[in-house]
Amino acid sequence: MNNAHLHLVFNHLPIIFPIVGIIVLLIGIFTKSEVSKRNSYAIFILGAIASIAAMATGEGAEETVEIIAGISENLIKTHEEAAELFAGLTYFLGGISLIALYASLKNLSFSKFSPFVIGVFVLIAMFFAKNAGTTGGEIRHSEIRSGATVQNAEQGASENEKGKNTEEQEDED
Repeated sequence: MNNAHLHLVFNHLPIIFPIVGIIVLLIGIFTKSEVSKRNSYAIFILGAIASIAAMATGEGAEETVEIIAGISENLIKTHEEAAELFAGLTYFLGGISLIALYASLKNLSFSKFSPFVIGVFVLIAMFFAKNAGTTGGEIRHSEIRSGATVQNAEQGASENEKGKNTEEQEDED
């Protein structure tokens, strides 16, 4: 397993954990289940830990893929910046989730508001998760890059024209 593969193993987790965590948090809010809320806080903490692993493997992945033909240094830099921002948000989310977990266990007064504050923050973090994930995917997946649909359509039309010309020549023979 090379560095790029290791990064791919870890980089999806910080995106998946908040999605799962918000579902569990909403269940806890609607059912008034303190156990579900605590579980969601634990999931957000795990997401922060997963972000540490994703960030730790990112530099090695960059060194591995930047030598591959067709890989844009600009796309790597854009992803790196988006990932750093998202990682910072997940670290903060993990920190406030740790505080919320402690407050819930000790039945502190502000624990009643914690699920709502964390819920809003998770939605913000998920927006940046999408950005980090998309910019990472664009490094190797040209089909998801901006303008790829227009470019692919133009290429497809050009190939169709070539195919028609070839068919017309075959018909003439």
